[in-house]
Amino acid sequence: MLTELHIQNFAIIDKLDLRFDSGLIILTGETGAGKSIILDAVVMLIGGKADTTFVRTDSDAAFVEAVFQLKGPEKEAVIEVLTREDLLDDPNYVVLMREIRKEGRSVARVNGRTVNVGLLRELGALLIDIHGQAEHLSLLDPRAHLGLLDRYAEVSKPLSDYRQSYQSLLGLRRELSELRKAQSDAERRTEMLTYQVEEIELAHLKTGEDEELRKERDRLANAESLAQNAQEALAVLDEGSPETPAATDLIGQAAQALAALAKIDPEQAELANQAELMLDTISDVVHGLQNYLEEIEFNPKRLDEVEERLDLIHSLTRKYGGNIPAVLSYGADARKQLETLTGAVERINELEMQEAKLLEKLAKHGGSLSEKRKSAAITMGKGIETELADLRMEAARFGVDFQTKPDVNGIPMPDGTRIAFDQNGFDRVEFLIAPNPGEGLKPLAKIASGGETSRLMLGLKNVLARADQVPSLIFDEIDQGIGGRVGMVVGQKLWNLSRSHQVFCVTHLPQLAVFGDQHYQVQKLVDKGRTLTRVENLEGEPRLLELSQMLGEVGEGTLRSAHELLQTARQMVKSTKK
Repeated sequence: MLTELHIQNFAIIDKLDLRFDSGLIILTGETGAGKSIILDAVVMLIGGKADTTFVRTDSDAAFVEAVFQLKGPEKEAVIEVLTREDLLDDPNYVVLMREIRKEGRSVARVNGRTVNVGLLRELGALLIDIHGQAEHLSLLDPRAHLGLLDRYAEVSKPLSDYRQSYQSLLGLRRELSELRKAQSDAERRTEMLTYQVEEIELAHLKTGEDEELRKERDRLANAESLAQNAQEALAVLDEGSPETPAATDLIGQAAQALAALAKIDPEQAELANQAELMLDTISDVVHGLQNYLEEIEFNPKRLDEVEERLDLIHSLTRKYGGNIPAVLSYGADARKQLETLTGAVERINELEMQEAKLLEKLAKHGGSLSEKRKSAAITMGKGIETELADLRMEAARFGVDFQTKPDVNGIPMPDGTRIAFDQNGFDRVEFLIAPNPGEGLKPLAKIASGGETSRLMLGLKNVLARADQVPSLIFDEIDQGIGGRVGMVVGQKLWNLSRSHQVFCVTHLPQLAVFGDQHYQVQKLVDKGRTLTRVENLEGEPRLLELSQMLGEVGEGTLRSAHELLQTARQMVKSTKK
């Protein structure tokens, strides 16, 4: 609800700071005092037109700020918007601000951060309805009617069941769409994938194979050089020549000499051991070279095979990945895609059967939902007509128009036709009204403006009180064309409505004003040649004087009448509470 309103340099308002409670808040004052200017400021605040004429003469900018407390059904929706825009500070409050500068520039802020005007409108629609300003009247928007009717009809459970099936259908149709799209170029795609899979799988690649092949290629290509080097080393180590003894013979002689030395001088035993180890090491090297020479292969044919295999691996890695694991992964994925394409027809047939069953299920859920809505619409219509009769609109008639839209891909109906549907079902709902006798039912958006509209909205709001989630309502011109007796009825209905909403009412009728939980008097003053607007919260004797003045010239009779009106209002409120 609206708890604080700050206006500065706006038209004839130099500075105004107001604080509001819950309940029914009345604004009274003479014509031209500035009541409508306060409403203009609120309209601008929630995204209305920012006209430079609003800027007070000799001021650089007009400024409007409001603090809203979030504690009702609107809280979740407002927090969702603030979270989405990264503007959430305190989950219990939101601050809206609008500034219009003399040169024409407009600035909008939410919780102190600059935003676009569209966001102000979005938040404003969740926070406040201004009746008398049709462009800000949520009930005149047909898009809001179905939600209001559903909340009135209390169909949350069947609607939830319907939406579960609806979400399942959306997922199924997404898969179907992908499969059909894939099927449209399946032949070309299948041919390409088949070639890729066969090329990769026929290669029988193994991870690390390329590295082993490169090593083998190096050995095969350099077999003669390898054999020569190995043979030279073997000759030096083990074979020797007449001129040069073999290394093993020389080290063997040294080892024998050191062994004899160690027998005489045991302290040199370590030298003898090292010589023996050296002899063993050289023997191992000789053995290894002999084995290596036996393994060296002079095989040009095998070398060609290795080269061809490496060329094949290089070709595959260039086309399908930088290494063998990447090629194998590509092949596995291509095989999976090929299997999907191959089984696409069967899967499409299966999904189409599931789709038909889901559509039948949605038709059943949607039909049940529609029946509950239509039943609730009748009850709601009777309630609204009763409200309108109390407000001196006895001949007014209210109805809810239900329509469906043909769609070849929609829900099947018993007569064989198909109709469009969405997450809310297949009903297209709009509220209709016939304010006067002889007139046909027409959309709410086409009804007359002014007091009749405000009274109509009051009747609607009273019946839809539990369904309407907008916390703060402003009624302007609601007393046009009605007298004192009906004014008391309107006042009582406003008071009733203010038990579930915060209600503001601008009025000239004392019979209506006496029901206010708060009463503000708007006055126009002239100070130092400048026109100013002042607002005073009236209680006790000042309020009685204002009510008396609204009845006529203040005197004993009007004071007594004002007092009696207050007493009557208290009695009517008291009886309502019971």
